[in-house]
Amino acid sequence: MAAARGLGSLLRAAGTGPVSGAAWPGWGRVPGLNELSRPLASPQAPARAVRRSALGVISRPGLVWRPSRCGSSSAEATATKTEDDSFLQWFLLLIPVTAFGLGTWQVQRRKWKLQLIAELESRVMAEPIPLPADPMELKNLEYRPVKVRGHFDHSKELYMMPRTLVDPAREAREAGRLSSAAESGAYVVTPFHCTALGVTILVNRGFVPRKKVNPDTRRKGQVEGEVDLVGMVRLSETRKPFVPENNPARNHWHYRDLEAMARLTGAEPIFIDADFKSTVPGGPIGGQTRVALRNEHLQYIITWYGLCAATSYLWFKKFLSRTPGV
Repeated sequence: MAAARGLGSLLRAAGTGPVSGAAWPGWGRVPGLNELSRPLASPQAPARAVRRSALGVISRPGLVWRPSRCGSSSAEATATKTEDDSFLQWFLLLIPVTAFGLGTWQVQRRKWKLQLIAELESRVMAEPIPLPADPMELKNLEYRPVKVRGHFDHSKELYMMPRTLVDPAREAREAGRLSSAAESGAYVVTPFHCTALGVTILVNRGFVPRKKVNPDTRRKGQVEGEVDLVGMVRLSETRKPFVPENNPARNHWHYRDLEAMARLTGAEPIFIDADFKSTVPGGPIGGQTRVALRNEHLQYIITWYGLCAATSYLWFKKFLSRTPGV
C-alpha cells in the first residue's frame, strides 16, 4: 500500500492522465485518486462555451431550445389596445350625435307648439256663437266662446277646490317667487237650464274665497231669473298624477269629471266657464279660464345644441387633434 501511494504521488507530479482501478489489474479503485478520474479540460472548451453563450444556447442534457414569446405577446397587447381605443372613439361619438338629434326634434316641437298657441289665441278671441244643440260638436270647440240664455239652479251647486283666483297682474308680480299670497277658495259650478235648447248644462260661475263657499254667505250673488251668459267650452279631463280623487259625497271636486258631475246634478255633460262679465256683486268672480300653454322648447333647443357643441369639441380634441404616433 505504501508503494501504491508513492506511485500515485509520482503520477500527479508527472501530470499523466487519469488513473483508475482498471489500469491496474487486480488492484480495484485506488483510494484518494478520485480527483484524477476527471478528464482534463481541453484548450478549445472556453471558446466553445463563449460561442454557445453568444448564440443564447446552452447545451444541457434533457433541455430543448424554444423561441421566446415576448415579441408575440407585445404585438397581441398592442392590437387589443388599438381595438379598444377604436370602439371607445365611436361609442363616445354617440353623445354629440344624440344631442344634435334631440335639439333638432325640439326645433320641430317648438314649431308645432307655436302653431297650437296661435290657433288657441284665435279661438279664444273669436266672436261667441250659439251653443250647439249636438254635444258631439263640442269636442272640436274647446276654448271657443259660446252664448246661452236660461236660469241657474242654485240648489245643486258643485265646488271645485282648492283653487286660486286667476289674476294675470298678480301672477306677473309674483313670477319667480317660491310662495304666493293668493287666497285659496273654490270654483262654483252651477246647473244652468238653457231655455232655447231645452237642456241643462254646467256653468263654472267663477271663484269664491274659502269663507264664501257656503251659499248662505253670498245670498246677494245668487242670481234669479233668466240671464244671458257668455262662456268658453271646456271638456272633461282626466286625473293628473298626485291630484286627489274627486269626493262627490263631500262635494269636493279636484278635476272636471263631466260624466260624474252630470249624473249627480241631472245635467248634460256640457261645461262652460262663464266670462268676467258674468260677475255680480257678492257672487263668484267670473273669467276663471286659464288659457296658457307651456312653451319651453327654446330652452331645450339651447341646452341640447350646447351639449352637442361641447361634446363634439372634446371628442375632436381627444381623437382627431392628437399627434400621430403618440
